[in-house]
Amino acid sequence: MAMADITVRGAGIFGLSIAWACARRGARVQVIDPFGPGAGSSGGLVGALAPHVPENWNPKKQFQFESLLMAEGFWAGVEQAGGVSSGYGRTGRLQPINDARALELARQREGTAADLWRTEAGQQADWTVCPAEAFGEWAPPSATGFVIHDTLSARMHPRRACAALVAALREKGISVLREGADKGQVVHATGYAGLQELNEKIGKSVGGGVKGQAALLQYDAGEVPQLYADSLHIIPHADGTVAIGSTSEREFDDESSTDTQLDDILNRAVAAVPLLKGAEVIDRWAGVRPRAKSRAPMLGAWPERPEHFIANGGFKIGFGMAPKVAEVMADLLLDQKDHIPDGFRVTDNL
Repeated sequence: MAMADITVRGAGIFGLSIAWACARRGARVQVIDPFGPGAGSSGGLVGALAPHVPENWNPKKQFQFESLLMAEGFWAGVEQAGGVSSGYGRTGRLQPINDARALELARQREGTAADLWRTEAGQQADWTVCPAEAFGEWAPPSATGFVIHDTLSARMHPRRACAALVAALREKGISVLREGADKGQVVHATGYAGLQELNEKIGKSVGGGVKGQAALLQYDAGEVPQLYADSLHIIPHADGTVAIGSTSEREFDDESSTDTQLDDILNRAVAAVPLLKGAEVIDRWAGVRPRAKSRAPMLGAWPERPEHFIANGGFKIGFGMAPKVAEVMADLLLDQKDHIPDGFRVTDNL
């Protein structure tokens, strides 16, 4: 077997995407994960690729905006290579507007989005205030009668997305190994466990984990926008299911158990979307999402450990950030070009 140029440790969304980006550029890649692909927080249910609010712009928001625009081409390439659907669809998002102040703010953001959600090629996405009735029964209840409709948000099925990347990598002769020795440059994309390891090795806290719980309902909503209502993401998937999530638990004893907090979320989801009343709950999920101290993804060289790199801290936006994270890390690993934005570096968390 030829020597691998790149070893990716971790087969979650960051690890698989980076492996794919490097393999597409001709690198010899091996992926190692003792638990298999999508075993951690990347094996969830929700898949809300949602943007930051178009105001107070900063490098993190710009990076995520560019990644969300890249996503359609990225996932089309993955699906074409491996023949497995990720469930990706740029179906947009609706948010209820519940008082006059929120309505005024939403109209201001309508204007800032026209400036900020634009590339040099022209307007790429919209944030508009619309009558809720324009979206029929699917629209969430809104006290003002208006909703925010953005055309940048997209959905995908996290488990299917991981499976799509595994299939694409397999077509290039790369499988996810349970164990193996490091070869070449090593990327540590190991999620919550990786942040805990970093904290120990560096001797200070650079990040931790936030537990989330989610549920999957059997309900075919069709090609409708995702919803963000009552602090919940409600995502109609392409396979005739609707995902509901999620909790944000800073303190937890059991990483993988679901409990009454998930029942509360389900009740709130039905209140926000009465159409979901009586829909069968077909899956429940809990896991710990990796959150870097800076709250942005943590990318770049591992300090004082030559040839080792870190890609971690996807937190709630890992799937949305993945296309751009993969490109930036491939640039760094293969071409020694550093395009990591301020706030994303490992050293920004020290």
